[in-house]
Amino acid sequence: MLSVHGRRPAAVVVEPVARGLLKIGLTPNAITVLSSAISVALVVILIPAGHLVWAAILIGLFTAVDMVDGTMARLRGGGTKFGATLDATCDRITDGALFAAITWWLVYTHDAHPSLVAATLGVLISSQVISYIKARGEASGFQVVGGLIERPERLIIALVGLGLEGFGVPYALDAAIWLLLAGSVFTVFERFRMAYNSPHANDFIAPPTGSKEAGEKK
Repeated sequence: MLSVHGRRPAAVVVEPVARGLLKIGLTPNAITVLSSAISVALVVILIPAGHLVWAAILIGLFTAVDMVDGTMARLRGGGTKFGATLDATCDRITDGALFAAITWWLVYTHDAHPSLVAATLGVLISSQVISYIKARGEASGFQVVGGLIERPERLIIALVGLGLEGFGVPYALDAAIWLLLAGSVFTVFERFRMAYNSPHANDFIAPPTGSKEAGEKK
C-alpha cells in the first residue's frame, strides 16, 4: 500500500539525499548492499541483547535507505535488472534477519508463549511469500502491485511494536506480531487473486529445461 502511494510524498526528503550520495561517487548498488549489511548487523546484535528501542530506531533509519537506492538509480537514468534483483534479494535477507532475531528474543529472553513464537515464524514465512508472488508474477509477464501489508507496512508495524515493547508497553510486540500475521496471510491471498485475475494468467509457459517436452521442441 505505502510502496505505491507513499513514494511521491517521501520524494521531498529522499531525492536530495539521493543526489548528495551520487555526488560523492556512491552507486545505487553500493547503497543497497551497505544499508542491508548494516541493518542485518544491527538486527542480530541489538535485538537478542534486548536493546529493543535502539534496534527499532536504528533499523528504521537504515531500512529507510531502501527508498534512496531506487531514487539514485532513477536519477542516473534508470535502474538495471541486476540492481532490481540485488535490491529485492537484500530486502528478503534483511526481513528474514529481523523476524529471526525477534523470534530469538521471544524464545530466549521474553519467555514467550509458543503460539506467539509460531505466529512470528508465520510472519517470517508469509512475508517472503508475499514478495515471491510478486517476483514470480513479474517473471511470468504480469504485474502484481499493491496489497494490504507490503514491506513498508510490515517494517513500520514490527519496529513500532519492538520500540514500544522496549519502552515497557505491555504486549506491544505481541499485538504487532498477531496483526502482521493476519494482515500478511490476507495479503498472500490478495496477491494470488491479482495473479489469478491477470489477463495473462492462463498463458502457457515453456517446459522446464531438461524435460522431455523441452527436448522434443529442439
